[in-house]
Amino acid sequence: MVQLNSSQTAALQQARQLAANLPAPSHDQVVCSIFDTAQTIAEQSVKKMPTSKINWQERLDHVLTSPILGFPVMMVLLVIVFWLTLEGANYPSELLSTLFNLGEGALSALFIRLKAPLWLHGLIVLGIYRTTAWVVAVMLPPMAIFFPLFTLLEDLGYLPRVAFNLDRLFQWAGAHGKQALTMCMGFGCNAAGVIACRIIESPRERLVAILTNTFVPCNGRFPTLITLSAIFLGGTLYSSNSGLSASLAVLVLVIIGIGTTFAISWLLNRTLLKGVPSAFILELPPYRPPQVIRVLIRSVFDRTIHVLIRAVVWAVPAGALTWILANIHLGSGATVLSTAANSLNGFAQWLGLDGYILLAFFLGLPANEIVLPIVVMGYLAGNALLWPDTLSELQQLLVAHGWTAKTALLVMLFSLLHFPCSTTLWTIKKETGSTLWTAVAFLLPLMIACTVLFILNILLPSL
Repeated sequence: MVQLNSSQTAALQQARQLAANLPAPSHDQVVCSIFDTAQTIAEQSVKKMPTSKINWQERLDHVLTSPILGFPVMMVLLVIVFWLTLEGANYPSELLSTLFNLGEGALSALFIRLKAPLWLHGLIVLGIYRTTAWVVAVMLPPMAIFFPLFTLLEDLGYLPRVAFNLDRLFQWAGAHGKQALTMCMGFGCNAAGVIACRIIESPRERLVAILTNTFVPCNGRFPTLITLSAIFLGGTLYSSNSGLSASLAVLVLVIIGIGTTFAISWLLNRTLLKGVPSAFILELPPYRPPQVIRVLIRSVFDRTIHVLIRAVVWAVPAGALTWILANIHLGSGATVLSTAANSLNGFAQWLGLDGYILLAFFLGLPANEIVLPIVVMGYLAGNALLWPDTLSELQQLLVAHGWTAKTALLVMLFSLLHFPCSTTLWTIKKETGSTLWTAVAFLLPLMIACTVLFILNILLPSL
C-alpha cells in the first residue's frame, strides 16, 4: 500500500471534488472519444501512400448516407423492391390459384367417389383446403420475391446505410437505430420482422421494436389495401389514372404505418418502457457483390419457408372454424356466423364498419388474406369462402351492402393498425417468453385502431 503525505491527500481530495462536480459523460461521448483517439493513433502510426485511384465506395457513401440525398434514394429503392414484389407476385399467385382450384376439383371428385358425407367434404375441402390454398397462393409469391431482394440489399451492404439514415428519427423516438432494419423486414412479414429484432442488443429497445412492428403492413395485408384502394379510392374502376391513384393511396397508408411506428415507439419509451436509449454504434461494411446462390438459399429456407409453415399451421384451424360457423344453424334458422356478426354490429357502427367486417378481422386472425373473403361469404350467406370473379362484381356487392369510399378508407386503416396475425403473436410469445407482452402486442394495436376509426368516423363526412 502506498502512503500519501498530507499535501498529496489534500490534492487527491480536491481532484475528487472537482470530478464529482463535472457532468457525467454520456455513453455516446465515451464512444466518440475512443474512436477519435484510435483515429489519431492510426494517423500518427500509418503512412498513407499516395494513390490516383478513385475511392468509389466513399463517393457512393457520400450519396447514400447524405442528409439530402440519402432519404430520396432510400425511398426509391424501397419503392422498386415493393413494386417488383407486388407486380412479380401477380402471375405466380394466379398460377398457384389455378393449380389449387384443380386440386380442389380433384379432391372433391375423390370425396364423391368414396361417398363421403357432405359435412366431411365441406369441412375438409371447402373449409380447410380452400382456406389454406388461399393463404399459400397469396403469401408465398410475395415472400419468395421480397425476402431474396431484401437479403440481396443486406448482402450488398446497403441495409446498414438505411439504418444509418433512419437512426436520427429513431433516436428522436427513443428507439434503437437497428429498428429500421426490423421495420423493413416487416414489410415482407411481421413475424419475420419480430424475429429480426434479435439484432437489437438492449432488451427494452428490442421489446419496443417487437411491439411496434405490426404497424408496418405485411404482404398479407397488401391484397386488402390494394383491392379496396383500386375499387374505391382509385376513381372509377376503369379510368386511366385509377392505377396511379390506387398506388398513391397505398403509399400514403404505408407512410401512415411508418409514422405510427415512430409515434408509438416514442410513447412506449416514455410510459411503459422508460429507459435511457443505448448508443447505436454502426460500422458501415464495405460494398461487396452479393453471393446470389447463398442469398437465395438462405432467404427461401430461413425466412420464406419458415414463415409460410407457421402461417399454414394457423390457417388450417381457421378454415375449419370459419366453415363450421357458417354451417351451424341456430333455432332461429340463422347461422352462428350471421348471429355473431349481428351482435357486433352495434359496436362496429361506432367505428364506421358493420358486424361482418369486424367479425372477419377476428376470424382472419390466423391470416389477414382471408378477411375480405370472409366478408363476401357473410354478405352472400355462403357456406364456404367465396370470391367474385372480377373487381367490378366485388365493387357492386360491397356497394349493395352499404360500402362507400369512407367505409373502404376506414377498413384499410383498421387493416393497417389492428392486431397482429396469430403467426406474429406466436412469434412474439416465443421471442419474449411472456404471455403479458404478447397480450399487450394484441391489445395495444386494437385500441389504437378502434380509437382512430371512432374519431375519423365522427369527423369525416360521407364519401
